[in-house]
Amino acid sequence: MTEYSPRLFTTDGEIEHLGEGLLACTLTRPEWTHEAHLAATTYLEQRRPDISLDVELPGIIRRFNESVGGVNSETEGYHETITRAFLYGVRLFLADADGSAPLHRLVNDLLKSPMGRRDWPLRFYSRERLFCVEARLTYVEPDLMSMPRS
Repeated sequence: MTEYSPRLFTTDGEIEHLGEGLLACTLTRPEWTHEAHLAATTYLEQRRPDISLDVELPGIIRRFNESVGGVNSETEGYHETITRAFLYGVRLFLADADGSAPLHRLVNDLLKSPMGRRDWPLRFYSRERLFCVEARLTYVEPDLMSMPRS
């Protein structure tokens, strides 16, 4: 697996900015990093129970991508399987996390955990399966091993 040092957050406001900015399509493209994806997802999962992420997250991300000039196609933009894998990972992490911790601390702990690693889905998917057109457009099951249960 690839080693990296995630960008950590210092305030809950940073996380709220990412979550609400994703919804409002007010983030800039450079703000939409791996860390921002997980921070926004954690924010939405924790603070926006009015949004059904299982149903609405794909459209939210597609709309944001288009708002910054991106394209959602067979080769770029929204990726269904990666999104579902990381949403699962966020929920798996939160199931065992200290729910009373400040939001930015939760996100930082997530980013430092296995579920926060950029290459986390590759523990379960071969590169060929994860990066095929079918996996981008629809959810495909892992081919290396099942996702862990909480």
